[in-house]
Formats: sequence, structure tokens, C-alpha cells
Amino acid sequence: MSAASGAPEISGRLSILAGKGQFPLLVAHAARDMGQDPYIFRIKGEADQDWSGFDSGEINLADLSSFAAITRREGIGSVVLAGGIGRRPEINEFRPTWRSLTAFPTALRVLASAGDDKLLRFVIKVLESEGVRVLGAQQVAPELLGGSGALGRVRPRSADLQDIAAASAAALALGRLDVGQGAVSVAGRVVALEGLEGTDAMLERVAGLRASQRLSSRHGGVLVKLCKPGQDERADLPSIGVQTVIKAQAAGLSGIALEAGRALVLEREQVIAEADRLGLFVIGIDPRQQEVTP
Repeated sequence: MSAASGAPEISGRLSILAGKGQFPLLVAHAARDMGQDPYIFRIKGEADQDWSGFDSGEINLADLSSFAAITRREGIGSVVLAGGIGRRPEINEFRPTWRSLTAFPTALRVLASAGDDKLLRFVIKVLESEGVRVLGAQQVAPELLGGSGALGRVRPRSADLQDIAAASAAALALGRLDVGQGAVSVAGRVVALEGLEGTDAMLERVAGLRASQRLSSRHGGVLVKLCKPGQDERADLPSIGVQTVIKAQAAGLSGIALEAGRALVLEREQVIAEADRLGLFVIGIDPRQQEVTP
């Protein structure tokens, strides 16, 4: 693919390291639209889509030996990391190649205690040591990136802008700790931070707080998802889908704010339609701005 066409330069065959959810499948179809024939590395215990229409093989995330062998066999030159990972591999599952053997001491530390961003940076470094170029999913499927401003008909009100500012500050602080990417603010008060359980579980907690009347029903609230400060954008960009919108409404929220140009909106048309139907706003913001224009 030529740089002039706006597509990334891809040498060799493109591959996708696929975890949970529909995200890897969306990237795979976008790759085909680019004229690629992607090979799918189905992460054992994680990949849950039907990959019968693609060349694929199951692999343990820590089995670099098998990854390298398949890479050579299939002529793979580039890889995209896509999809959720619910379980970290154990150190006894680590199968290094000669190239990656020097990374073993680092692997011990990273698998034991590092946050997700440090883990993903380590994975990217090791994959590149095997001679493949790691691409961001947004380079293959740029249409998944959310832009600036409101996506649907609903716009945030002044109270929502206060919640966006409060939740943005919390999400950035959380990201600096390499813990999560999301926060929820209600009436200007941060009421939930995203941990290892992920966004959906956080929203379910907020819904539980509503049900128990720990949160007033008179105030809506906002979910904000931002990149972690200094995050490598080739992996784990913040994302939302239709289920995020549904769970946000069930939690009594007024809307969702995402970092413009650095967050993914999966199934964009369905997300917009569902948000409009439920009366929620979805908006792209610049977290560096002190004020957000509806």
C-alpha cells in the first residue's frame, strides 16, 4: 500500500493478533477492503469470533516460538493487536525464541506486576524483535476512529460539561497510574473509576449505586474514556460500542465523551442510532481543553 493513498506501508502479509470481541473482526474486514489477506492469530482462550472465512491458527499469547514459526511460514511482515485480553499468561507459558530470550528477565517483572500499558509496550517490543512491524488498528481501519464533536442528535448540557471536565481529570490521573482509561462523574463528583474489570463492569457498578439510591436520580452523569498519558497508540485505544451505550443508559448517565482522534467507535451507525433512541449524547473531546463546546 502506498503512503500517497493514505494507507500504511505494509511489507509482507498482514496479520491480526485477535482477542475477545468484534473489534478484531472489524479490523480484518477493513484489511480485506485494503486488498490484504490477513492471517489471524487466534489468542487461546480469548478469541471468540467465527474466523472460518480467514486463514488462522490458535496461539498462546506467550508462545513466541510458535508465533515466529507461523510468521516465517506465512510470510508475515506486519501485525495488528486487536481485541480484549481477559487473562495474562503465566510465566511458565513463556516460550521464547533465541531472539527474545534476553527479554525473559523483563517478562518476569512485566507479567507479575506491570500495568496494561507497560505490558502492551513489552509485547510490541518483543513482536518487533521477531522482525514484524506492529501497526495500530486505526492505521488499517481509520473509519473506526471517533472525531470531534457530537456524533448524534443529542448534545450535552452545561451540567454535562462540568461532568466531562471532572471525569476527564480523573481519567487522566488514573491513566498516569496505568490502571484504566475511564471515569464516571455525576453532578461534578467522580463516582467510579475503571479498573481491571473494564468499562462494562464499571457501568454496572454505577447502575447498582443508582438502584441502592447511593446516587441521586435527579442527576445524570457522564462516562469519559481517554488514552493514558504517553500511551502507545498501537494497542488498546479507548473504545465504545453499542453495549457501552446501553449500559450507560442503564446506569442513568446522560452521555459518553471520548478523546477525539484517539478513541474507537465500533459499529458507528448502530452506536449513533442507539444513543439517539435512548436520548444519550456521544461526543469527541480534546481533554487538554478546559471547556468543551457542545
